[in-house]
Amino acid sequence: MRIGIYTRGIELNQLQDVQMLMDELAIHRITPVVYRPFYEQIRDKVRFPDTMEHFETFYDLDEQIECFISLGGDGTLLDTVTLVRDKKIPILGINFGRLGFLAGIGREEVTTAVASLINRTYVLDRRTLIHLDSDESLFGEIPYALNEFAIHKKDTSPMIKIHTYLNGAFLNTYWADGLIVATATGSTGYNLSCNGPVIFPDAEDFVITPVAPHNLNVRPIVVPNHNIISFEVEGRSDQFICVLDARKEVVSRQVQLAVKKESFSINLLRLNENDFLQTLRSKLSWGFDKRN
Repeated sequence: MRIGIYTRGIELNQLQDVQMLMDELAIHRITPVVYRPFYEQIRDKVRFPDTMEHFETFYDLDEQIECFISLGGDGTLLDTVTLVRDKKIPILGINFGRLGFLAGIGREEVTTAVASLINRTYVLDRRTLIHLDSDESLFGEIPYALNEFAIHKKDTSPMIKIHTYLNGAFLNTYWADGLIVATATGSTGYNLSCNGPVIFPDAEDFVITPVAPHNLNVRPIVVPNHNIISFEVEGRSDQFICVLDARKEVVSRQVQLAVKKESFSINLLRLNENDFLQTLRSKLSWGFDKRN
């Protein structure tokens, strides 16, 4: 078995957990395929299995890798999604960060997670991605996101007007600081912080949520994700910001943008006992009432 390992970087107090992971992989004769900058960072501090391999980019990966382990928080897992792309390699997120909503497996569960991979006692969650089309070349070879697409005004410029269409039919003009189109997975992220609804991960929907709208009667709206959502932006500034997850580009307001469901999906691995409702309660305190 070959397993990819990616992280943005770790702290010194996390080296013990990394060593535990490497020891577990060695015990089960699993070959780790390690992100080279990560290996260079800790090569003198951690013992790696003798069978270890390296990778640096998407092009170094092959479909014989059975799983990718993301060591970090949710941002690290989003990076891993851009590495895996359409290779259909499932991703297991081990939380070395803070909240860890997507990377929901704790550092203390490393042994359990490896055993789950060996025995195939995990659950595969298929997650829809959102794809961006534009008349300009944006975001290179990865014009997609797991969580959300967003439009933002630039810096301290005044609010912008975002004319929004569903399959060419006019939906609404949003006077706001920006607009989010979130996937079901992303509904618990930026969308939630802007008062958007939580959507179950297996729902075939997008949610459109304005950022700081200048209207009392504008609310988030949920639409089926088979729709093509397009935009025209007006404003006093000649530029605005276009965002896919944590990646951004500054574009001119003459650019034509549209989002739709991506042609491929991503599989996230979870342990059997970690379901969405449990994560909502433990990570976001959903339904918490001290009277209960």
